[in-house]
Amino acid sequence: MKKILIVDDEPNIVMSLEYTFKKNNFEVFIARDGQEALDIVKTNYPDMIILDVMMPMVDGYATIEQIRKDDNLKHTKVIFLSAKNKESDIEKGMALGADAYLTKPFSIKKVVDQVMELLSK
Repeated sequence: MKKILIVDDEPNIVMSLEYTFKKNNFEVFIARDGQEALDIVKTNYPDMIILDVMMPMVDGYATIEQIRKDDNLKHTKVIFLSAKNKESDIEKGMALGADAYLTKPFSIKKVVDQVMELLSK
């Protein structure tokens, strides 16, 4: 069973993604901010992380920097899912090591398709 970590501080987004990925046979972990995500990945090595940028405590950019320094997570795919949709935001996310960058509002189907495509590589 593939593991996915959803990192977002908006409960409606977390609930809809959690439901969808559980239905698609993923083991789902939830974090409400970057610090919680970093705590989770110390003991659970997800195959995929869906990461918001704007969150309390530790933002998505700082979170991915830490994730990319961890050898245990080098095979983990990261998708940013953010309302920050300027070209400079997207470029920054990709430069920090994201595998994809999707903007809000989003289509659940598009997120699932992107996750499946990245995990099949």
